[in-house]
Amino acid sequence: MVVKSDGRALSLNQRRDGASQWHASVTEHDLSHLRRAIALASEARARGKHPFGALVVASDGVVLAEAINAFGWPDGDATGHAELIAVREASRRFAPEHLARATLYSSAEPCAMCAGALYWSGISRLVYALSEGRLLAMTGNHPENPTLSLPSREVFARGQRRIEVIGPVLEDEAAAAHLGFWK
Repeated sequence: MVVKSDGRALSLNQRRDGASQWHASVTEHDLSHLRRAIALASEARARGKHPFGALVVASDGVVLAEAINAFGWPDGDATGHAELIAVREASRRFAPEHLARATLYSSAEPCAMCAGALYWSGISRLVYALSEGRLLAMTGNHPENPTLSLPSREVFARGQRRIEVIGPVLEDEAAAAHLGFWK
């Protein structure tokens, strides 16, 4: 990673096809929060849950909500995705005008359900680590992670307001929590 004089970082991300993708709008602040989301994913795995984590952060850097995945029987439900839980908690506690300047950081690209929750919450920015495509390559046809191949950017493109999407970033770091989990 190269940090520019204005504080923005250029982060190199290797795509599955071997090409590199640069994200000029990723900051050190973003990377720090994204690494927290990845740590939450590892925490979820350690608790026997699917390895996903997310947090909602205000524009001033204050964490508004964070969550691990709660999918599964007996203490979770099918909609217990980390992103949905974090967005739901932030939406309960903070006014829409506060959320309009917030960012959702996720250890993986939000599914269509979670992207919809982000859209309806009014949160204006998403930074994610692991792409849906790479996650699918790791999970295969696992019955607990049926992939709905609908990237979050496509969900947001159908909406009436703009959501900035940055990702994948730190994809290899995020993939570590999934290694061997989906077997």
